[in-house]
Amino acid sequence: MTSKIYFADARAKGYDYKYSFVAKFEQILNMIDFKEFIAEKDYVAIKTHLGSYGAHRIVRPIFLKKVVDKVKEVGGKPFVTDTVRIPGLEYLDVANMEGINHLSVGAPVILADGIFGRDSIKVKTGPILKEIGVASAIYYAPAMIVVSHCKGHISSGYGGAIKNLGMGGISCKDHCGEAERGRIHFEGNQHLEWLDAKCIRCRQCVDVCPHDAIELIDDSIVIDKSKCVKCARCSRVCEVKALVAPITEEGFQKGLAESAYAVVSTFEKGRILYINFVTEVQPECDCMPMADTPLVQDQGVLVSFDPVAIDQAALDMINSAAPLPQSKAADKNVKNGDNILKAVTGKNAQLHIDAAYELGMGSKEYELITITEKDVEEGEGE
Repeated sequence: MTSKIYFADARAKGYDYKYSFVAKFEQILNMIDFKEFIAEKDYVAIKTHLGSYGAHRIVRPIFLKKVVDKVKEVGGKPFVTDTVRIPGLEYLDVANMEGINHLSVGAPVILADGIFGRDSIKVKTGPILKEIGVASAIYYAPAMIVVSHCKGHISSGYGGAIKNLGMGGISCKDHCGEAERGRIHFEGNQHLEWLDAKCIRCRQCVDVCPHDAIELIDDSIVIDKSKCVKCARCSRVCEVKALVAPITEEGFQKGLAESAYAVVSTFEKGRILYINFVTEVQPECDCMPMADTPLVQDQGVLVSFDPVAIDQAALDMINSAAPLPQSKAADKNVKNGDNILKAVTGKNAQLHIDAAYELGMGSKEYELITITEKDVEEGEGE
């Protein structure tokens, strides 16, 4: 079955609002019947990523505001949300720093799993995770719009709609304070392994940990397991591989798909809209404390009711684009026609998209419906 995806190119070829990326995105939203999946007075979760200290290439507030306005037009009650990634109050400060607040987006900005990251409802998944804690504000919302910034990721190779659901739709911790999201990062109930002989005591792991779970004490790396959320950021930055995360690529990617499936299962069919911004495609997740230059030129925005199709389209779009000079793609000597994200991250992103497809989350076949300046001018779908 072929899924329909609306697409607007990021190029602006004229000096008029109708040529702008914003206008074309607005026209796509006008072509979606929001009344089909949002009832009057429905609380609607607008799930996005709020960024990080040093990471600034997230979806701009102006686009979130356009989504909020469409929800309000049909009588819905929107709230912009994400789950705890760094301590809750600090994460809300990050959102405000990024320009995402009630004034800029026109809706409350909240943490779906509460400021302590423990508010969740257990939902059954599959053979890898068995069950996962879906963030309560997402679990109870009748409808959701998943707004994703597409980029690379050290474990999944690519982060789009499925990752936004699988990692961002679940709580940071469970009710007992154990890492919940970390169950995807670390297989089973394992912990980081520190290899003393390899460690050069550079302190990068200490400095990068957002939860102050790592210290260098008496020339030894000490990990506070009660604070560690198993995000594996420390092992990511360790250049000598002295911190080892107990994870396999296949296990992570299938677990990610299972978690995304669990989040989707809490909604009635057809009540989630997906929006993928294929812009400022960097090699790292937006939760890292930095943002590199883009791997490819801005491609545009995709909108669909199918999370598998929209991620497949975004991945295809990125990998078929020309690698940009002065980027990590150039550092890796990636050529036109290469699998850019795999070359840069070392991971095969197709694995979690295939896993989501196998779970019945959507189709990998898609049809792109491209929005043009003429569509904006004529106001199709209004």
